[in-house]
Formats: sequence, C-alpha cells, structure tokens
Amino acid sequence: MNNMTIEYVAFLRGINVGGRRSVEMSKLETAFRSLGFQNVRTVLASGNVIFEGPKSDQAAMAEAIRAKMESALGLKSDVILRTLSEIRKLAKSDPFKDCDVTPETKLYIAFLPHKSRSAAAYNYESPEKDIQIFGLARIDVGAVLALSPSRGTTALLTILDKQFGRNITTRSWATIQKIAERRILGPAEK
Repeated sequence: MNNMTIEYVAFLRGINVGGRRSVEMSKLETAFRSLGFQNVRTVLASGNVIFEGPKSDQAAMAEAIRAKMESALGLKSDVILRTLSEIRKLAKSDPFKDCDVTPETKLYIAFLPHKSRSAAAYNYESPEKDIQIFGLARIDVGAVLALSPSRGTTALLTILDKQFGRNITTRSWATIQKIAERRILGPAEK
C-alpha cells in the first residue's frame, strides 16, 4: 500500500442471503478491480469486500461501486464503506464486552450510510427484553438478539430498518471480527 491509497471495506446489502441475490465472489472481485481498486479480497460470501483504493470521498466511491454492481452484475445493492482501520478500531473497542452472551445470543453491527446524531444516542430494548439496540457512533449501531422460537433475526432487522432506513446493512459480530483480523494481502476466503 502506498501513501495515496487506503484499505477499505465495502459492505453490500443483501448479498447471498437466504438463497437470494446470489453473486459469485470471483465476479464481485473482478467488478471491484475494474474500478481500479487493488488487492481486492472477499471475506465470507455475504458481500464483504476488502480493497485498496485512493483516499477520496467515500460517498462518491460507494456510489461508483453501487453503479458498477448494477451495470456489471445486474445487482441492485446499497453499498456502505468503512476504512479497514475503522473496522479494526470497532473490533478493538469490543462493544459487546458487557453483554451476557449465551448460545442463543446473536450479536450484530448495523452500518448506516450517513452520520446520524440519533444513532449515537439510540438505546432500545424490546418489551420482551429479547432485543437490545444501542448506538456506538454516529454511523454504527450495535444489536443484541436473544433467539427464541417466536423471534429471530428478521424481527431485529425489521426494527433496525424502521428506525434507520432500508439502506443500512447489518453484519454479525463474528463477521466483523474476521474482517478486522484480515491481512489485505492474505489469501481470499471463499
């Protein structure tokens, strides 16, 4: 990486989830390379792409990626960018360290496309006490879900979409940790 490039992570909403909107990771990598990005790697198969690119306006870069996904792959997907250093900082902060985690507990991070004052101060607990959502920053929200026979991830995603809009994207905490641990030049994980 030279002084003019930054390591980024692109999160594409709704890729390879529930058997819908299937995209081969090799095609996704090719589309990113065609935009001039370097050292492109996917992490898992759910629309997480690490790459090097120029230091520039992240909103414009996200829009260029979104347009490329649509033109090259026929895929309409919101794209949210963070720098890899931001993801590593988030992972290091361990926002779930005070949570009581059981085998039924699922931890998530929701990424917002734009800064929101309400996100940083947001604090929600469902009446059933099985969903907690809390602001981490003006662009990231943490969520804790206690799975039960009557409630699952869909209930959490519905609440997040209603509060923050349908152009957010959510990843499991385990995925965030995998991304944070990635070395950009390491082998692609398929």
